[in-house]
Amino acid sequence: MRTVFVFNGPNLGRLGIREPDVYGAASFDDLAALCRQTGRELGLTVDVRQTDDEAELVSWIHEAADGAIPVVLNPAAFTHYSYALRDAIAQRTAPLIEVHISNPASREEFRHTSVVASVASGTIAGFGLRSYELALRAIAEDGR
Repeated sequence: MRTVFVFNGPNLGRLGIREPDVYGAASFDDLAALCRQTGRELGLTVDVRQTDDEAELVSWIHEAADGAIPVVLNPAAFTHYSYALRDAIAQRTAPLIEVHISNPASREEFRHTSVVASVASGTIAGFGLRSYELALRAIAEDGR
């Protein structure tokens, strides 16, 4: 089975607690289970991780690049300012899809800019946890 990484940035470990009116009532464990189940249906092994540490996330992106492993990435707040993350993603060797649970373009103005979008294969946003499912399906259909 092909491996896909699902990486999540800061505060996503607090899903279900943090702003449920924006992010929903599902927990991070629910998200991880959904990703793994979707992966099984698509013939993928899904490795789901979350960190609040920018350096750790950058090292995970390097790991994916070194192994040519596709990535579904919710950079969370790092989306808007992490040039270190952007530069790591630019080194990718497999598809990387940026995902967001909410639609950043419909929220506060500071969320309208993604510094990582230009180096991602694509972006899926605003579909709740389904954003992850859609990204995993896109990777499975891509076949790289």
